Amino acid sequence: MIEAPETSLVTTHRVWCDGAGDIRGGENYLPASLGHPRVWMEIDESGFVDCGYCDRRFVLAGGPADGGGLEDETVTGAPA
Repeated sequence: MIEAPETSLVTTHRVWCDGAGDIRGGENYLPASLGHPRVWMEIDESGFVDCGYCDRRFVLAGGPADGGGLEDETVTGAPA
């Protein structure tokens, strides 16, 4: 299996991504041209979902895809 470019551990089934989380300045303070349109996704029984724009993978903490070895344990994409 090919690794996702970035993996974020999340605590909710419903997550969002705008592609700007890695850009200095924060997620909601950047023009859309620096990321991609905000999309909402739902984690299913697999325990993860991948963003169709930037391929960021969101893994549900404690779910079937959580191997416990994720380095980036952020809650990026969790609803505000």
